[in-house]
Amino acid sequence: MSPILILSIILVYFGILIFISNVVSKKGTDNDTFFKANKNSKWYLVAFGMIGTALSGVTFISVPGAVGNPETQFSYFQFVLGNAIGFLIIATVLLPLYYRMNLTSIYSYIEQRLGTISYKTAASIFLISRTIGSAFRLYLVVLVLQRYVFEAFKVPFAATVLISLGLIFAYTYRGGLKTIIITDTLQTFFLVTSVFLTIYFICSSLNFSPTQAFEAVKNSSYSKIFFFEDYLKGNFVWKQIVGGIFVTIAMVGLDQDLMQKNLSCANIKEAQKNMFTFTGIFVIINLFFLSVGALLYLYADQNGIEVPKVNDVARTDLLFPEIAFHHLEIIPAVTFLLGLTAATFATTDSALTALTTSYCVDFLQMDKAENNKRTPEEMVKLRHKVHLGFSFLLFLVILLFNALNDDSVVKMIFKVASYTYGPLLGLYGFGLFMKTKTVRDQWVPVVCIIAPLLCWIMTTYSKDWFGDYQFDNELILVNGLLTFLGLLMISKPAVTETRF
Repeated sequence: MSPILILSIILVYFGILIFISNVVSKKGTDNDTFFKANKNSKWYLVAFGMIGTALSGVTFISVPGAVGNPETQFSYFQFVLGNAIGFLIIATVLLPLYYRMNLTSIYSYIEQRLGTISYKTAASIFLISRTIGSAFRLYLVVLVLQRYVFEAFKVPFAATVLISLGLIFAYTYRGGLKTIIITDTLQTFFLVTSVFLTIYFICSSLNFSPTQAFEAVKNSSYSKIFFFEDYLKGNFVWKQIVGGIFVTIAMVGLDQDLMQKNLSCANIKEAQKNMFTFTGIFVIINLFFLSVGALLYLYADQNGIEVPKVNDVARTDLLFPEIAFHHLEIIPAVTFLLGLTAATFATTDSALTALTTSYCVDFLQMDKAENNKRTPEEMVKLRHKVHLGFSFLLFLVILLFNALNDDSVVKMIFKVASYTYGPLLGLYGFGLFMKTKTVRDQWVPVVCIIAPLLCWIMTTYSKDWFGDYQFDNELILVNGLLTFLGLLMISKPAVTETRF
């Protein structure tokens, strides 16, 4: 594919999204539409659209790329099984709580349960965590666009980032969540379609029938799922499953982004239908992504293709785009491009909307009319400024990553998330399970800083202190427990036992 063709496809794609945004915006652009989609989203649209948000460009590129590592292979599926258990816990424990309290921002629970400073701390943790996570995800795809498109036009990396964020801003700043529900459904369709078509085209190139492809993947050196051999390593099965459970509870159930979509459903029953349906699709799609990875490496082995390098370092993240753009026919390449674009921008547009919502509700208190002296029109204009501000913040963070990042994107995202989301796990755990206690509110930020710091120290010296033990995704649970213990140390009896 030529860079001009790739760029043309991307522009047409975003033209469709901006058109959808304009249609949605004609029906209303007030804050209720932006924050809650007027509480009338169809559960099946939310469920399908959430697939694109949950998977992102990381899953699309990095997960298949990691299959070639003998230490990982299909081990990511262990983590996915933990994700599935976590989704079920969210649907049966957290969603009923959020609906019972009629929340716009899920961090309002912390305000009612623990206090204002605790509430602001939880919201700040989300803003930091989601900004970092979203910037990493978009950074991955911008690297691909830069390498295969914009370098041909001598466009600087910073300009590529700015163009990408500008396009996202263009179709999200007015309709917000109402627009996202519809555009994410379209983007998920492109993503899912691209996965199945990619498998079809690679199998055709390898002259595999579906049965032969299944056997080739199963008998390859890439398809081992469960690792029971060494509990000290990060790929040990129970570390991955337990880590998957608590990463999901923290990064989905305690994250305004994905919960905002659930809370846009009319009632708790529809929200739970959404989560149960989403969980089943999520597990199946991830298994197909891993299969794509195995087929990519089989194709690379047969055709003598090496993993691309950046600054003389092999980047497995780039194997999929390398094969799609340079070794397959035009239709598979277009399919890959649409899937990658859909996966990444479905995540980033959703995150940008959630960041704006959290700041407007948790810090500017736009949902509390008694605290607001602005007119509705003034609040909409202020929301636009906040949306633009977070777009620019993502731009700066991505530029920082480009200067510093030298690790696998998947590992780095969950490593960062283990540090930043862990305190949220501790805060909600304390709120839900210690109903006769509250906390000394002013000390909560200190606890939420010390716990991740202790985790960083433990990770740094784990091999020396714990006999070669390597922390992986289970670190988020350790972080949450340390936060919980810290909150116990600064706790005091509640005036009355909490009812939620």
